[in-house]
Amino acid sequence: MAQEKRHHLPPILIERARSMRHDPTTAEQRLWACLRGRQLNGFKFRRQQTVGPFIADYFCSECKLIVELDGDSHVDRAEYDRDRTEWLEKAGYSVVRYSNGEVFENLVALLEDFLGICETRAGRNDGDYPSP
Repeated sequence: MAQEKRHHLPPILIERARSMRHDPTTAEQRLWACLRGRQLNGFKFRRQQTVGPFIADYFCSECKLIVELDGDSHVDRAEYDRDRTEWLEKAGYSVVRYSNGEVFENLVALLEDFLGICETRAGRNDGDYPSP
């Protein structure tokens, strides 16, 4: 039997992700209501998922897409966010960022954007979706 490769994450990172899942912002709740349960054409998203040494707001492993919502806490973190995005992209992930305001003002366009990225990265053609 092949042994599963396990990544040992610092317990503090796991606890922080768990805590963030239990205390989402209103924008995160609204977006999650549209992504959970494979609602976006069968793509499975996870919320507050550890990816390397970071916690991604939303993560789709099939297409290695990370979606970040930037609220007030990101105002003074531009350099950190840039370095983090660079690290994740070098590791093969695609990172997209949106403001919390965009979730409220243009949710349909965001979902269409996510879907296009997911389909391209997963190599799906139109109408080529997994069976339920």
